[in-house]
Amino acid sequence: MKLPNLTLSPRQVLDDIALCLVFFTRLPLPAFDFRGRGLAAAIWAAPIAGLVVGLIGAIVFATAERFGLAMGPAAALCLVATILTTGCLHEDGLSDVADGFGGGKSRGRKLEIMRDSRIGAYGAMALGLSLLIRWSALSQLIDPTQALFALVAAHAASRGVLGAFMHILPPARPDGLSAGAGSVSLETAIAGGVLGAIPLLLLGPGGAIAAIILLGLLFAAFHALCLNQIDGQTGDTVGALQQVSEIAVLLVATVALS
Repeated sequence: MKLPNLTLSPRQVLDDIALCLVFFTRLPLPAFDFRGRGLAAAIWAAPIAGLVVGLIGAIVFATAERFGLAMGPAAALCLVATILTTGCLHEDGLSDVADGFGGGKSRGRKLEIMRDSRIGAYGAMALGLSLLIRWSALSQLIDPTQALFALVAAHAASRGVLGAFMHILPPARPDGLSAGAGSVSLETAIAGGVLGAIPLLLLGPGGAIAAIILLGLLFAAFHALCLNQIDGQTGDTVGALQQVSEIAVLLVATVALS
C-alpha cells in the first residue's frame, strides 16, 4: 500500500492499524506482535481507529432512536459509547492540560500538574464543557444518518491531525508517553492528515472546506499555546488537541448537515 510519500508492506499496514486500535481504544482485541513498530510510525492509521469509534457511536445513536428515544438521550448514549470505547483517553489529556495550563505558574509547575492524576477546577470545567458542547451538537442532528456522517468525520479527522502535531512540536519532557512514542516523520504526518480529511467529505464540499479551515486555525492556535506554556507537546496535549478538533468538526456538521 502506498500513502503520500509513505510506502508500507501489506503486513505493516495491518500492524499499524492494529497498533492504533490497541492504543486508541479499549476494544477486546487479540494479542498482536508488532515486531518493533512504534506509535510514531503507525500514527498515520489513527483516523482508522477514529472511524471505528465513530461507527460504534453511530450504531448506539441509531439503536436508541429506533427504540423511540428523542435525539437528546440518543446523543447522550452515543457519547457514553464513544467514551467507553476510548477509555477516556483524550478526555484525560484535556483535563490535565486545562489544569496545568490554567493552574501552573511556571513551565515546570505546569508539567508537574499535568502529570498529577487528580482533577482540579480547570480540568473539571474543561471536561464539563467538552461533554456539553458535543452533546448539544449531536442532539441537533435529526436522524441516524446525519449522526453517522458527523461522528465518522469528527472522530477520524480529529485523530488525523495528531501525527502532524507530534511532528512539528518537540516533546516537552524527556520521558512520558509522547517522548516514548518517538519521532513522527513528515511522510507519516501527511498520510495521517490526508486519511483523516477524507471522511470530512461526508459533510459535503462546503462542510469539508469549512472543517479543514477551522481545524487548521485550531491547530495553529493550539501549537502556539503549547509552545508558550510548556515549549513543546506531551501526550496530554495530543489528547486535548483531539478533543477540541472533534468538537470543531461536530459544530461544523450541525450547520453543514442541516
